[in-house]
Amino acid sequence: MRLINRKRDYAFFILPALIIYTSIILFPIIYSFVLGFFEWDGSSKARFIGLQNYVKMFREPVFWIGLRNNLLIVLVSVLGQIPLGFILAYLIYRNLIRGTQFFQAMIFLPITISAIVVAILWNQIFAPGGIYTSIIRSITGNPRYILEIFQSRRWAIVPILFVILWFYTGIYMVIFIANMKKIPQSLIESAFIDGAKESQVMTRIVLPNLLPVVQTTMIFAIAGSLKSFDLIFAMTGGGPANFTEVIAIFMYINTFKYYNYGYGSAISIIIVVLSLGLITILQYVFSRLMRRY
Repeated sequence: MRLINRKRDYAFFILPALIIYTSIILFPIIYSFVLGFFEWDGSSKARFIGLQNYVKMFREPVFWIGLRNNLLIVLVSVLGQIPLGFILAYLIYRNLIRGTQFFQAMIFLPITISAIVVAILWNQIFAPGGIYTSIIRSITGNPRYILEIFQSRRWAIVPILFVILWFYTGIYMVIFIANMKKIPQSLIESAFIDGAKESQVMTRIVLPNLLPVVQTTMIFAIAGSLKSFDLIFAMTGGGPANFTEVIAIFMYINTFKYYNYGYGSAISIIIVVLSLGLITILQYVFSRLMRRY
């Protein structure tokens, strides 16, 4: 009887969270998956077209530009933000620089600002009459210098990658600092007594202890990178000529500008599949690393 009551209590506490998860996350994914096989403008009757939305998507050059840009954002997030955030966190945690509280606040400050505001600020910096252009003109002595990187199909995404690196690194730094403080201080002191160097303490004691945290932050980075939208949309809108477009912007334009909800749903499913695929690979790699350590 007691066991039955306990199960009922567990079910009572889990049920609200399960209902919210199903209605907000699970149901939209299933609905989008089904709608991806239809052609629908939001008002007329939906028409079943099978895999035509996916065939059309894979034939779109803009989709492949968006996919490339998304994968570049994933690389910058996983191989840029997280390692940089870890190193900065270690420097502050070990008090290896002066003014640690000031630097911690300054590095974390960007994430407290709205992404739209950040986009507007950096647009002003990169503008033809902006700060960056003025500095380069004064250094080179060329009054006609204009930042032309946004006109390049290959390099237009680079300034956005820099802004993303600057914007999100602080949050990972704070996560790492919070978890570094959980490591027993006796481990680090013992390592120094045994003659370990600072780099060895960081790579052989601190990093192995934070592997689960690194894995979690990488999952956040991958999921966030594949659904990147607001910052890029506010900075460039995917332009010029779709050079800075990502899959989320491609989905938004086709869904809400051209009213092709079935096509937009198919694109959203690709985002989900990419996220699950990359996260599955990541979990496999980290399961082997954790067995090793």
